[in-house]
This record gives sequence, structure tokens and C-alpha cells, in this order.
Amino acid sequence: MNRESNTSQQILSEVFGYSHFRGAQQTVIDHVHNGGDALVLMPTGGGKSLCYQIPAIVRFKRGLGTTIVISPLIALMHDQVGALDVAGVTAAFLNSSQSAAESRAVEQQLLRGELILLYVAPERLTTPRFLAMLESLHEHRALSLFAIDEAHCVSQWGHDFRPEYRSLSLLPERFSGVPRIALTATADNITRADIIERLQLEQAHCFVSSFDRPNIRYSVASKLDARKQLLAFIRTEHLDDAGIVYCQSRKKVEETAEWLKHEGLNALPYHAGLDIKIRTRHQNRFLREDGLIMVATIAFGMGIDKPNVRFVAHVDLPKNIESYYQETGRAGRDGDIANAWMTYGLQDVVNQRRMIDESIGSETFKQSLRGKLDALLALAEATDCRRVRLLHYFDEHSQACGNCDNCLNPPAIWDATISAQQLLSCIYRIEQHSNISFGASHLIDVLRGKLNDKVKQFGHSTLSTFGLGATLSDSQWRSILRQLVATGVVRVDARAFNTLKLTERARGVLKGDVHVHLRAETKALVKNKKMILKKSVNSTGLDDDSAACLKTLKAWRSAIAAKNNLPAYIIFHDSTLITLAEQMPQTLVELSGIVGIGAKKLEAYGDELLQILHV
Repeated sequence: MNRESNTSQQILSEVFGYSHFRGAQQTVIDHVHNGGDALVLMPTGGGKSLCYQIPAIVRFKRGLGTTIVISPLIALMHDQVGALDVAGVTAAFLNSSQSAAESRAVEQQLLRGELILLYVAPERLTTPRFLAMLESLHEHRALSLFAIDEAHCVSQWGHDFRPEYRSLSLLPERFSGVPRIALTATADNITRADIIERLQLEQAHCFVSSFDRPNIRYSVASKLDARKQLLAFIRTEHLDDAGIVYCQSRKKVEETAEWLKHEGLNALPYHAGLDIKIRTRHQNRFLREDGLIMVATIAFGMGIDKPNVRFVAHVDLPKNIESYYQETGRAGRDGDIANAWMTYGLQDVVNQRRMIDESIGSETFKQSLRGKLDALLALAEATDCRRVRLLHYFDEHSQACGNCDNCLNPPAIWDATISAQQLLSCIYRIEQHSNISFGASHLIDVLRGKLNDKVKQFGHSTLSTFGLGATLSDSQWRSILRQLVATGVVRVDARAFNTLKLTERARGVLKGDVHVHLRAETKALVKNKKMILKKSVNSTGLDDDSAACLKTLKAWRSAIAAKNNLPAYIIFHDSTLITLAEQMPQTLVELSGIVGIGAKKLEAYGDELLQILHV
């Protein structure tokens, strides 16, 4: 190992308290602190931050100046700077939460060369005043590195496009010779190419880590009664756990949070329509409290580093696989078992397709969005391993995981060709008979032979398909229709009152050239016993004395965190406290060998920890 690697390893151990790098971390770090540009794709919880924080420290020690970190969120800046401060690394941020005097003080630190890292938003970075300061640093060779976090925001093809990120193309133009590292957890090939072009990273080394999160169990349920299904999921598998529930609309967020509270769960709402003070208070509570459920729109999540989120639930369909992957990736960042659970139905598909059709953009852009949605629908309707499907989307090949819902409880598959032909024929005959199309409910009424007022009004009881599907239930027909829509055999015209249309693919099914095999509908609201995460009263596996010690350690940690206005996990992760309770170190030397306790934390908290651990 070369001298630079030893420096990185020393910082990893002494500053951050870890004994070894994970995955490609060391390769990325060595490349960057030696002046190379990089694009880093690493899953949520994979340790992206260290990939620029350690090079920043190394380069600062070599007299190369300050690293500028471009970050999109105030809360993320605050927590990351707080974590660095606790670890003994001089860092600061500039954002709108500060007073003018506080901002000036940080700027003076920057100009005096005291900061190892400075976090800024892209809007702040591109102001004439800040650019002038950066140019002054550049002239004096005191500008070390640019780290662009959440780099997918630069791409219009990404799932979280932010126009202000486009301005970051000025970095290589105005600050030549300053290395750049762009980092993201999710980017398909087209998004990756856009990041490279927009940030002029054509010569950068691309580091792509595995997207696999083996500790996360993926499961998808057909939407029968979303609230009851969600409640059953939480109560059977995640009672008293921290989790996130994603909803599509602000109204649904508030209604779901209120309903969960009524059911005795500790839940809060979060969406962009709430007052900023309320949003901030709710986010801080989520980060700092145990066992709290955040019910949110996609406005919540980016930069949420809480390590012990045990589940992420979607009660509505996300926009695409990138969004689904990033949102579910907020579970289990600590590496312990976690759940990604989703329920969806036909209306979710209709809503997403309507939003695409009504969105602003070229037809090429909309077609790209439709393709991304189709890939997510294929994942949701999959009858084979979901993890294999998910990883394949990111061009990563794998084998069946044995841990997702389809692996644990293989779904029943049936030959639905005749039923599909009946449904398609019914859509065709209704349209021919009435010269207009109808929605799902009416179609199913005709298939099941229901002689209601609407069927009578349009004379659809005279159709040859009337009553053909009487042996199947409403929910079974909805399942068939949903899967035919998901596979592109039927189209829902959201702009024409959700009417049903046949696509070109329907022709082969109707002629019998294409056989249709579908997932059988299930009525169960609760998973099979194999799906339930095994949890005991003492899920850490500690004996009674160690469990009592852990409780005391957590209470002490909470007090320290509150005093410093930081989330508890920034002081110490749960895994560090569990190791302390297990091993009961009795000296500072023994404490220094615990993962997560670096030199600064040992100096700051060592004596207090030994008092708690003293037997």
C-alpha cells in the first residue's frame, strides 16, 4: 500500500473510527486526493460522503486548501457539518438559515484558509460575491476540490431535476485545474451521460458500485384497502420502528398521518405545502426521535441520513425505478434488516400516466418518462425475483435473492388468455356499439352481467360479451385489467375520463397468437408468516445486563445530542452503542478499538463512557 493510501487509512481510523474501507471507497479516495476527477455511483448508505471528506482532509493537510461541497438541502448541510465537527474536522456551511453576521464570519474563515470543507447550495455558489471569493482562493492555490453531491439533480432525465444545478457547468470553465467529484445514488445510463456532459466530466473516472442493498426486503401488494394493508404491515412487522410512508398528494399525506395517529401510531405529515417552520420541526423530530413515522410526499427524503429507518412504505406508485430505489434506500442505512413495501392499483397507473401526458416537455422527453414508468410497472407486476429485476435496470446482473416477497412466497401464475380475450373483446364491442369508450367499472359490470341503470341506458346487455365473465369477481377482473394495462395491451386515456382503449399489442392476444399468463389475485392483507421480520422484545440479542447498559447509553447519547442540537446517530450509531454494551471496555485503549470511536470522540466522550460502562 502506498504512502497516500496509508494517509487515507489513518484518517479513516483516527477521525472517523472505522478500521477498513467498504467496497470501492479506497479506490475512489486515492484517485480523488491525487487530483483526479470522478463520477461516483454508490447506493444510499454506501459511504459516499467519505469519498470526498477524506480527500478533502488529505489535500488540506498537503496545503491545497478548502474543499467546496455543493449540497441541495439546508438540513443535510447542518447535519453533515455537525458530524464533521464532532469528529474534529473544521467545516462550515453557508445558507439562508444564517444571519448576515454569521455568513460573514464563515466567509472570513474561508478566506483565512481555516476551513477544510465548506458546504453551499448551488444558488449561493453562483452569486457574483461568492464566485469572486472562490476566484481569489483559486489565484492563491487555496481551492482544493469541488464535490457535487446528489449529482443526478443536474439532469433533466433524472428523477429529481433541479434547474439551478445546470449552472455548475461553470466550474471547469472558471476554475481549471481544480478536481471535481460528482456523487449520486441513482442514475440510469441516460442520466449518467447527461451528468457527464453537463458537468464536463468526459475525462473523469466513473466508479460504479453495486446497487444491491441485500438487507432490504422488497415486496409489492395489490391495492385492496391501502390503509388497512399499511396498518397491518406496520403492526405485524414494524411496531415502534422508525419508518417513512410515501403518498402522492399533500391531502393524502395529511389524511394518512392523522389516521395513523388515530390508530395509536406516532406519525407526522411532511409536504411542500406545509409552513417551513412546521416542515423543519417535523424533520428534526424524525431525525432525533426513535419510533417516529413520517408520512410524506417526495418533498421529504433527499439527504436523510438517519441510519435506523426500518421501513419505507409506498401507498401510491412512484414515478420511476430511480425514485423507487432512492426512496426505499432510505431504509436500513445501518446495514440491519429493513423492509421496502408498496401497494398499488390501476388508478395509480392512470394517475402517473396522466401526469406524464400533462407535463411540460417535448414528446421525446415524455416518451422517456413513459418508458421509465413501464419499467417500474414491470417490476411491480413481476412474478420472479424483484431484486434481480431492480438490479437489471441498473445494468447489474444477479441471482435470485431468496429474500423478496416473490422468492419467499412464489405467486401463483395462471393462463389468463381466455379471460384476457373476453376483456379485450368487451372493450372493442362496447366502443363499436356506442361509438364511445367507457372506464373500468362499467367494463367489469358488463363482463359480470350486472344489469344496472348505466348498462340498460346504453343497451350493453345485448352485447355478446355481457355476462361472459360472471365467474370472476370484481377484484379478479381489476387485477387482470391492471396487468394488461401494465404490459401495454390496454391503454387508459386519462384525458378522456379514464376510458379504455386497445393498443396494437391487443391484436395478437385476440387472435390467439399471444398467450397471457398473469399473477393470481390474493385477498390476504397480511403477508405469509415467512414474510414477517422476526423481532423479539430485545431485538439486539443482548443479555439483560447488556440490554440495560444499552438503554443507559442511549439516554446519555440523547442528552448529548440535544445539547448540541444534533441527531443522536451523529454522536454514535446504534451499532457502536451495542458493541459497547456487548464488550464493556474498561479503559480508553479498549474504547479506541470500538468501531465508530475516532480520536476526537474518544477525547470528548471517553471518560463519560467509561463511567457508564464501569462494572
